[in-house]
Amino acid sequence: MQNFDKNPGSLNVDKHLPHNFLAEKIILSSLLVNLEAIELVLRSVKIETFYFKNHQELYRTIVEMYKNKIPIDIITLNTFLQDNGLLEQIGGTQVLIELVNYVPNLLYLEEYISLVNDKFLRRSLIKLGYKLINSAYVTNLPLETILSTLELEAFNLTNEIKTQKIYTNAELLSAVFSELKQKSLNPSLAGLTSGFYELDSFTQGFQKSDLIIIAGRPSMGKTALSLNIGLNIIKNLTRPVIFFSLEMSKEQLIYRLITTETSISSLRLKTGNLYKDDWLKLNGVIQNLSNLPLFIDDTPNPTIQDIKAKIKKVIFEQNQIGLVIIDYLQLMQNSKFKTENRSQELSQITRSLKNIAREFQVPIIALSQLSRSVETRTNKRPILSDLRESGSIEQDADVVLMLYRENYYNPNCSNANNDVQLIIAKQRNGPVGTINLQFDPKLMRFSD
Repeated sequence: MQNFDKNPGSLNVDKHLPHNFLAEKIILSSLLVNLEAIELVLRSVKIETFYFKNHQELYRTIVEMYKNKIPIDIITLNTFLQDNGLLEQIGGTQVLIELVNYVPNLLYLEEYISLVNDKFLRRSLIKLGYKLINSAYVTNLPLETILSTLELEAFNLTNEIKTQKIYTNAELLSAVFSELKQKSLNPSLAGLTSGFYELDSFTQGFQKSDLIIIAGRPSMGKTALSLNIGLNIIKNLTRPVIFFSLEMSKEQLIYRLITTETSISSLRLKTGNLYKDDWLKLNGVIQNLSNLPLFIDDTPNPTIQDIKAKIKKVIFEQNQIGLVIIDYLQLMQNSKFKTENRSQELSQITRSLKNIAREFQVPIIALSQLSRSVETRTNKRPILSDLRESGSIEQDADVVLMLYRENYYNPNCSNANNDVQLIIAKQRNGPVGTINLQFDPKLMRFSD
């Protein structure tokens, strides 16, 4: 993490930041009079959540005593502080007596915790704002590094705001029961339909916040499959889809779309060898495609920050998003500046993509190459270890789909129908297995 606070001309944060003195005292008081309150507070409150230094020191001491199974009351706390030379730091015995004299209403303890957490997060936001201003003056650091660091801090703060409430078992069970009741009344897939019946049966649709990897050797059909899935989601659910094409130009991708939708072979489209009926088809298909919320970005070597910014832009314009597709993973960079350890960089990329999927509550499909080691085996069916730099991809992915075509390796085989095996090699929350699909390479179209 970069430190931007060493600039001698930097702005200083006003010492009178948001805080709630009374709520902090009531929380500390509750820790001295009720053992059950300690568990709740420990789960919800960090040391730095307290604004006043003596309150921080008191809370740190209580946490240490609790971990060491030392009984906690005013006598034991006073003794522990005195023995460790901390009594004067917290303001003396008089501060402890004042805490005991408070009569906290434990029914509202969660509300007090919420008040203190709110002030802490507001202080964090203010400090981040000052850091943003200060960092703009640090001219010896690359702008990309500054923005990346600040964006990460903002992301962590957003997650903390989202997760500060701790749900009880009863609350979670009640929410799940309501969800099950709703599903029984309106049976449907839990996630977004891929448009392929058997795949949806295995996955129950692509779930929000999932990172899905589609892997295969070059020309196995990865781009075509992801494009088919994207079109199915747009048509069936009318939700926007963003396609980040790192390998192909947007024009090439549009040609593929037209081929798939018109059933006119890509060769005839490229050569302009079109008949009268073809023009009628083209006119209708182009009008239909023009109305679909499909966004294609072919910026070369985009960073995680680039992708995140463009997702935000589409959400701002469309108010929602259905799916993000990245073609393909190994062409991405973690920043504008390449690192020597490519495996570590890819690990950071996959983890960042998973975080983006969680932040925006959207499934992300990332295409991935397989290593050449597949070609050296007798059995060329792909397995998880064939993923290039597979450790990070395996770990972060929720679903890993692998494409295998027998006629790719053996053109003389009897597979005239271009059967394709879609291997579900990993599924975090469901079964693995193999699905049979049909692939028409001339039309770039998959079907059940």
